[in-house]
Amino acid sequence: MNIKQLTAQLSVCAQVSPADVPDIAAAGFKSIICNRPDGEAADQPSFREVEQQAQAAGLEIRYLPVTPGRVSDEQAAQFDQLLDALPTPILAYCRSGMRSTTLWGLARADRLSTGEILKRAEACGYDLSAVVRRISQTAATPFAVADSTHRVVIVGGGAAGISVASSLLARQPGLDIAIIDPADVHYYQPGWTLVGRGVFKPAQTARVMGSLIPRGVRWIKSAVAGFEPERNAVLLDGCRVVKYEQLIVCPGLKLNWEGIEGLTDTLGRNGVTSNYRYDLAPYTWELVERFKGGNALFTQPPMPIKCAGAPQKAMYLSCDAWRRAGVLGQSHVKFFSAGNALFGVPEYVPALMEYVQAYAIDLNFGHNLTAVDGVRKIATFSVASAQGDAGKIEVPFDMIHVVPPQTAPDFVSRSPLADPAGWIDVDQETLQHKHFSNIFGLGDASNSPNAKTAAAARKQAPVVAHNVLFNLGLKRGQARYDGYGSCPLTVERGKIVLAEFKYGGKLAPSFPSWLIDGTRPSRLAWLLKERILPPLYWEGMLKGHEWMAQPEMVG
Repeated sequence: MNIKQLTAQLSVCAQVSPADVPDIAAAGFKSIICNRPDGEAADQPSFREVEQQAQAAGLEIRYLPVTPGRVSDEQAAQFDQLLDALPTPILAYCRSGMRSTTLWGLARADRLSTGEILKRAEACGYDLSAVVRRISQTAATPFAVADSTHRVVIVGGGAAGISVASSLLARQPGLDIAIIDPADVHYYQPGWTLVGRGVFKPAQTARVMGSLIPRGVRWIKSAVAGFEPERNAVLLDGCRVVKYEQLIVCPGLKLNWEGIEGLTDTLGRNGVTSNYRYDLAPYTWELVERFKGGNALFTQPPMPIKCAGAPQKAMYLSCDAWRRAGVLGQSHVKFFSAGNALFGVPEYVPALMEYVQAYAIDLNFGHNLTAVDGVRKIATFSVASAQGDAGKIEVPFDMIHVVPPQTAPDFVSRSPLADPAGWIDVDQETLQHKHFSNIFGLGDASNSPNAKTAAAARKQAPVVAHNVLFNLGLKRGQARYDGYGSCPLTVERGKIVLAEFKYGGKLAPSFPSWLIDGTRPSRLAWLLKERILPPLYWEGMLKGHEWMAQPEMVG
């Protein structure tokens, strides 16, 4: 935790974890202000978790969430009021400290000179020069002056973003590319299922972002606030502007933990866990190891979600561990899905049902988790009847694995790039935006009807790379994405049902059936998941090696 002092009364820092709070109190701070909305990143603790620790330490704490680059005058005024009302010294935090610093600059613009605001912010490592344009109203629009311009700008440094940058450079060395992403760490999220089973350590799924950005690509370490496609501009946190010739948008999903009442109050405690967050996956394994019987619930929200098989993977691996430990017979395992089928591609269901029966899992479809009471250990579900009426049931639990509802990030869903449901509106084959020809979307935030998995991004990246270069006049013909996705369903430790399919649920096996029959559990598929796919991800996909991922050309 790197705390930076703006004034004697106010300091700022990056994301605070619950474990940081005792040190904050020991450093003499009396109050904390959180300026980061929940659910921005997969490794982000909720405000409620920090608040609980702050209250236990006797600190005042307030929640004033601000979307990156969207600091309003009203929010600045509210921040100003908090600075005057709360006991000092105060620590404000967001993802990096930039939003908190921006709020301070706007809040104190009538008390400090512009030069003094810039000087103090710069001393803390924050550049408020773009905010000064807003303060002094020298620009009629925030897009009037660009801080930088690039031939290709990529929003998102996850699996899709880094892969497409590498694929572009493999085809066109020296191309002017910038990646915009504020994260310090890049995660191999498919590995979190195995962290939750004790197979992987969390550190095996994380690498420093800077080590993965392709050589020659500029990394703009900032959050995106919005898009102005008519001006070929992206607005960043701190009111900075980046312009482009071609834009690729792949920021991943937003996990809406707040969408389930009471969930953020109890995550990581009271037997409530989720493999969808980096810091919680180890808690899943902790719960599984110490489970001696009782009610174990596993939930799946309405589609779309990241890796639709992941909720089941956690369940099967937990059951396998309990079977090996001799406690499965004392366990009542229940699966609650908002959907109406175990898996969307019917050919894989028979193999999964064999495990459902072997583990004596109680399947409940049409059940959507709406609330969690961790203290009482009660989960509440809404249930749709055959007549369409909605009711509610309460189910007790000893442990519960929760998958939160998921959406595109706010800066996407509220932008001109979004379809009515909030997803990036692209052609499902070319992945080109339907209304803005120099914009492409891939990965989890797009509305192409494929599975939202890293395997899909691996196939999409070469398609987008080729089609961007086609737009720039550097390649001939267009490439087409066929909807390929893969979901290695971990049904027990040592066996996987390797689901691979294209648009329309058409099976798309990568291997001959005599080697790996994807419709049956396979030890070789487990070896692929545990030993082959992680290095293929780090050393292949992210470095532009398109093994078994060459795009299909049309024209």
